[in-house]
Amino acid sequence: MTNTQRGLAEFLGTFWLVFGGCGSAVLAAGVPAVGIGYAGVALAFGLTVLTMAYTIGHISGCHLNPAVTVGLWAGGRFPAKDIPLYVIAQVLGATVAAGLLYVILSGSADYSAATSTLAANGFGEHSPGHFSLEAGLIIEVVLTAFFLIVIMGATDSRAPAGFAPIAIGLALTLIHLISIPVTNTSVNPARSTGPALIAGGWALQQLWLFWLAPLIGGALGGFAYKTLGADAKVRPPVEGEAL
Repeated sequence: MTNTQRGLAEFLGTFWLVFGGCGSAVLAAGVPAVGIGYAGVALAFGLTVLTMAYTIGHISGCHLNPAVTVGLWAGGRFPAKDIPLYVIAQVLGATVAAGLLYVILSGSADYSAATSTLAANGFGEHSPGHFSLEAGLIIEVVLTAFFLIVIMGATDSRAPAGFAPIAIGLALTLIHLISIPVTNTSVNPARSTGPALIAGGWALQQLWLFWLAPLIGGALGGFAYKTLGADAKVRPPVEGEAL
């Protein structure tokens, strides 16, 4: 695959992740007639990753997340020279998705730009459960680390073939069930950046945590799986190893 094809795949996949995941949070979760709640939002994020893994995994590896890209590099699965391409594509996809969600939300008579955050991530008074910065840092690092361990284990050539997207989608669902009350769940700097850029204000001011913690967690998770004894025969995702 060419760099253009892989970058476009990451752009489209991350767009789908944010549009589907954050879209379910801001368009459906709070509507009485729908009322999907935290569990529904968690499932929506898991389904977006599962569907995209089967759709573009053979093109780009379906990272959709700078922390995954960095984690796979730390685990020996991804070349450092391709990290900028993937991260830029992911952030652009997330930002376009957040922008379109803003346009859609603006079409509602009940929409208020002053109160809408587009499902941005936050801590302190901007945490759904009013959790502290320290709590947010810990949970984002831990959950991102284990997300990478699941990803690398599920895509190991010794794992059952064809089931990796299911394991990864379920892992992301569980991650959201655990951490939505704490930070609104990031584990993905691109997912955090798109809504923060559109919402601005406190969301942009607190964005640094949702780059720092997931990148640390991703690197720790990738290194941890490599230390456990990763399979050297596994091809890098960029060459077609689906997540």
